[in-house]
This record gives sequence, C-alpha cells and structure tokens, in this order.
Amino acid sequence: MIYDVAVIGAGVVGGFIARELSRYQLDVCLIEKEADVSVGSSKANSGIVHAGYDAKYGSLKACLNVRGNDLMEIAALELAVPFKRTGSLVLAFDERDAAELAQLYQNGIKNGIKGLELLNGEQAARMEPNISDRVVGALHAPSAGIVCPYELTVGAVENAADNGVELMLETMVKDIGEVTGGFLIETEKSEIAARFIINSAGLYSDSIAAMVGEAGFTIRPRKGEYLLLDKSQGKMVNKVIFQTPSEAGKGVLVAPTADGNLLIGPNATDINDKGDTDTTESGLRQVLESALKSVPSIRTVDVITSFAGLRATPSTGDFIIGPTGTKGFINAAGIESPGLTAAPAIAEYVLKILESEGLELKEKENYNPYRKPVIRFRELSDAERHRLIMANPMYGNIVCRCEMVTEGEIVDSIRRSAGARSLDAVKRRTRSGMGRCQGGFCTPRLAAILARELGISPEEITKKGGRSKLLLGRTT
Repeated sequence: MIYDVAVIGAGVVGGFIARELSRYQLDVCLIEKEADVSVGSSKANSGIVHAGYDAKYGSLKACLNVRGNDLMEIAALELAVPFKRTGSLVLAFDERDAAELAQLYQNGIKNGIKGLELLNGEQAARMEPNISDRVVGALHAPSAGIVCPYELTVGAVENAADNGVELMLETMVKDIGEVTGGFLIETEKSEIAARFIINSAGLYSDSIAAMVGEAGFTIRPRKGEYLLLDKSQGKMVNKVIFQTPSEAGKGVLVAPTADGNLLIGPNATDINDKGDTDTTESGLRQVLESALKSVPSIRTVDVITSFAGLRATPSTGDFIIGPTGTKGFINAAGIESPGLTAAPAIAEYVLKILESEGLELKEKENYNPYRKPVIRFRELSDAERHRLIMANPMYGNIVCRCEMVTEGEIVDSIRRSAGARSLDAVKRRTRSGMGRCQGGFCTPRLAAILARELGISPEEITKKGGRSKLLLGRTT
C-alpha cells in the first residue's frame, strides 16, 4: 500500500495534522516510535493556552499562536477535552519589569491580541489576592487558558483514527529513501511507502530531515522541571501567573491545571541528551524559589510529584514549517512554546502547504469532528452516577480512590481507537495513579484490568511499553 501522507511523530502537532488530514479522502498513517502517543514534549508540558503577546511580531510563532488560541475552544469541545479560558497575568516586581510589560503590551497589540491591559499592583492583587505584595504591576491577557496537554493529544489522535488514519506505534524510522512518486520509509518493523511526508518528530525532527538530505537546522533539548501540588492547592490562583520572560523562555509560572491541581515550573536548562528527563535537586529548588516569589503562600508540603520535560528548541529561533528542497517532504519542526497552543493552527497551515505542493483534497462526506464523549465519574452528580452504574456495573467499581476513577472508565480507555496499552497510557487517559498516592494503591488493579482486556498475562504488562515490565514472574 502507498499512503498519500505519512506523518512522523504523534505528539500534539502530529496528532492535529493527522486529524486535519482525516477530513479528506486520503490514506494517511501516523508513525510514532514510542508505545503511545503524547510521550515526548507533549506529555510534560505546562498545558497553557498562550494569548500570544510575547511572540515576535511577524513570526510564525506569533501568527500561529494567535490563530491556535482562537481555534482551541472549539477543538477542545469537539475532542471532549477539559479547557478553561482563565486569563493570565505577567507580574512586574520593579521598574525594569514594568518597562518589559509595556513592551509586551505593545507587541501583543501588534500581534492582534484582544483585551490586553496593563494593571497597577492594587488592580493585580484584586484579581489574584495570593500574589506577592511586592508586585507593582501586571499585564492581563484574558484570552489565555489552560488545557490538559496529553488529553488534547490523545483526543486528536483518537479522532483521527476514528476517521481512518492508521496509527503505527513502536515504529521507529530508521531511514528514508526517495523513490518514484514519493518516499520509502524504513522502520524497525517494515517499509512504508508514502507520496508525502510530514516531519513532526519533535526533538528528533532534525534527524528525520537529515535522512532526506535536509540539514539546514538543528534541534537542541531544553529541559524544564516542574512540581505538581495536590488539588487542595488548586485554587491558590485563578489565572496563569507568569514573571517577565527571558531569552530562555516564559519563566517559572504558577497555574491551576485543567484537572484542579496547582502546577509550578518550568526552569530552562539547555542540555545535549534528548532522553534526559531526570529531575534535579538544584533545578526543583530553583523552580520552587521562583514560584514563591510570585505566590509566597504556596504550601510546599502539598507537592505530590515532580517531573521534567524537554522542549524542542530550534537553531532558527522560530517554528520551522514549510516545504523543503526535497519535493513532498514538509517540515513541522522546532515547535517549542507556544506549540501546544498553535497546534490546531499548524495543522491548518500544513494542509495549505500540502495542497500547494500538489496533494488533491476532497472532503469526506462522513467525516466526524467529534470524539466519542469521555465519561468522568468524579464530575457526575449522584443521580447521573446511579443511572450509569445501573447501565454498566463496572462504573460502580472505584479503582483509583485518589482521583475517583472507575473500572468502567479504565476499560473504555483501553477499548477506544488509539486505546491504552500500558500503565502510563491508562494514566494519561483516565488520571488513574495521578492523585496523592501516585498509584500506590491502584497500580496492581490497573495491571490486572489491562491484562484481562488485552488478553495477555500480567507479566506482559508494561509501564510505558518496550522493556518496562512491571512483573518478572509468578511466585510459588
């Protein structure tokens, strides 16, 4: 079989590109080297839907950030993903910061951001009573918001799969050769023929581009470390709280999450190892100290976990999206922040490029933009829970007590297209194991349900695919 388009990389950008392509009468495959989608930068992400005031005017980042922000609300609705337009504040602590806010404001106006306003310290404190009393001013962007990054990615890929896209997991691209009419992609499993290739491989997009002789950019990993606090701290702030940005990024933020926790981070450390997601004592201390500068009353005893993510920082300073010297090979690379926000707009942009490169687009009559609704038992009323349990008793069996996740939700996450196949995959889809105990009680039960639903032995269940098995064997 020859695919019309092969999308390499099943992060949020690749997922939205695949979904956009699934609207049309095309044979599309989505290739991912890991055992699940949203395992790279899209997983360990702040989940902020940025307003777009800081991206350089005229850049792809600025244009696609603003468009993506506009599209996010409908995308989240169609994909049944939690999204809240909370607004954001950038805090100023002195005159230098205040001057930076004025520049951000002017840049935001040029970028077309609506509702931006400069506040004094008293106005900012009225909006957010828990911010530091040292704050002398703030930039308020009401269009900013929060979304769950991995749920957004899973939703986009699942909807793409429901509309005919073939998802190929644990399929690492080893080489790409040019053949008549397209490409032959060599993977660890097989060869894949495609007329067009979209390179959305995140941290590894420079390596993928080099396979076809396109070596005009490099991607360097920039590590960001985070601390996640219990839901008891989730209302510490109502908006996303930033400090004035630096060359390394938007700085350490304090923000509510779409699921009701409090998130602080990230710092920014340029590294060389694209697989290094270890947290460090010094890095987490830096994150905490910076967050306390913004919100001094954060209760550090309520930290329930820490993690680190890697941003795909391009050598060009801007998104790298467009056709290349190799006909049919299109880059969607270097997508660092605000890449999550921009993802729906990037998908639109890439589609236009494909059309200009000769891909014929005929819309499907049966395309369905809506993902099957996701049941979240913890959000239902008692009456709704009762009706659900009467219809399916598995929803009466609480598996994860911290997050109140039922067996019915876990089974549903496994049985869906692009469904869960590992412990972490279930976790990303249902929040099982994301609560205060971090899976201390529910892990054995999750493994048992996975084994039953997949028809395999418990010894074959993995944490994240590959060799990450949970069990070595049975005891006598």
